[in-house]
Amino acid sequence: MTETRLIGWPLVDLCRTPDGARDRQLLMGEAVEIMPAPSSGLTRGFSRGWAKVCALRDGYPGFVPEAALTGGRVTHRIATRATHLYPAPDFKTRERAMLSLGARLEVLDEGARFAKTPQGFVPRAHLAPLDAPETDPVAVAARLIGTPYLWGGNSALGIDCSGLVQAGCLACGIACPGDSTEQAGALGHALPEGATLQRGDLVFWRGHVAWVADAQTLLHANAHHMAVTFEPLAEAIARIEAGGDGPVTARKRLGGAG
Repeated sequence: MTETRLIGWPLVDLCRTPDGARDRQLLMGEAVEIMPAPSSGLTRGFSRGWAKVCALRDGYPGFVPEAALTGGRVTHRIATRATHLYPAPDFKTRERAMLSLGARLEVLDEGARFAKTPQGFVPRAHLAPLDAPETDPVAVAARLIGTPYLWGGNSALGIDCSGLVQAGCLACGIACPGDSTEQAGALGHALPEGATLQRGDLVFWRGHVAWVADAQTLLHANAHHMAVTFEPLAEAIARIEAGGDGPVTARKRLGGAG
């Protein structure tokens, strides 16, 4: 029997091995399943305080510090680029933590300006109910413009190309894998090479993915600019191929045929 827990820290690396390389990141309130040990019992501790988990958002496996796991429930998500968690409903108090776009919390009570959660108080204007998904994943991703590029990153402190795509999709209630290779296979339907691209389409290269902001513009987290940026579509295609990463491998459209 497996056990589901929530991430209790503002941000935690999902590591390939205990205290090893980061593969992805998990935000406060995201659910994970404790993976059973091969022989008996639940995989907890690993003598160094690590737990082997599987992220419920996308099935990504890895290790997180056992201390980062908690119980509870969630009702709302952070809908702005980032916000602060306060010990009192007063923005002049010293903040406890920064929470990224996509972090999840349980709202216990709502005041005029702040919502009370088990971890503290968050500005009401920065929250959205989990049962009210957004409709424009590009608009969600654009809230992270200027965020530094970070390999394996999933937050407003640092994000990579697949993390940016996943952030937009999850806010809109669209199931989305964690890596660009899997996203290319799982998201949308393929468009022919000459098709006119539209907002919300995805363009894939070997190891890279970008949102289409409009027919001439991409929005992506990329190592060339080391940030989330808008970039002219034609320039990006030429630059990436000239840099040795090859041509576009797929163009995909979410939702119905278009």
